[in-house]
Amino acid sequence: MTAEEWALAASAFLSGLAAGFLGGLCTILRPMQAAMDGREFRTFMETFLRYADNGLGKAYNLAWSGGTTIAAIVALVLLWDDPGSPSFVLTAIALGIVIVGILIVSNVWKTPQYHVILSWNPDAMPADWEAGRQRYFTINWLQLATTWAAFALFLIALIAL
Repeated sequence: MTAEEWALAASAFLSGLAAGFLGGLCTILRPMQAAMDGREFRTFMETFLRYADNGLGKAYNLAWSGGTTIAAIVALVLLWDDPGSPSFVLTAIALGIVIVGILIVSNVWKTPQYHVILSWNPDAMPADWEAGRQRYFTINWLQLATTWAAFALFLIALIAL
């Protein structure tokens, strides 16, 4: 395998990990969370984020998001001699999707929403807590779509080499 193939394979693999995780989050955990009352949802999110934002959970999130980004950049550098090739163009588009749909959305929208959710008092939920939960669900669906799109584009770019 060439270095370009390795970089694109890593990009596809890591974005595929994200697509799978977010798929489970949206199709399995989300319906469970939607059935919860405010106190249950708030308490669940506190526990979920304790693991997702620490230790192995944090390492996993950083590995797939950072790894996908770095591997895609490496692939673009290696493909730089032919910037009009389908592999270069598809990788550049996929990287843009990852930067906007994962990195920016996570830091500008998702993490602040986590802070909002954790600020809720489980014994006195705010009147608009359901809208906040829906915002969290919407972010997850958006990131599911972006990870699947990036995954598909990285695979097609790899096949096109």
